[in-house]
Amino acid sequence: MQDSFRLDTLKVGDIATINNIDDHLVPSKFFELGLLPGTTIEIKHRAPFNGPIGLHIHQSNTLVAIRKSEAIHIFVRK
Repeated sequence: MQDSFRLDTLKVGDIATINNIDDHLVPSKFFELGLLPGTTIEIKHRAPFNGPIGLHIHQSNTLVAIRKSEAIHIFVRK
């Protein structure tokens, strides 16, 4: 079983913990929103046609949407 998955591979309802972020390719605003290693997130929505992914950040009780092109640089574990 693989230990780390890309965020964009998760399905709606999946809960995971951020394991690693390629910080050179992800905007700094993500860190300000609370997307940090060790943070628990839940996939709330996936827009069709490679649209945004809606995330619930458990620690701050925040709902954010990120692009799939940004989600591929965030690695999580279930």
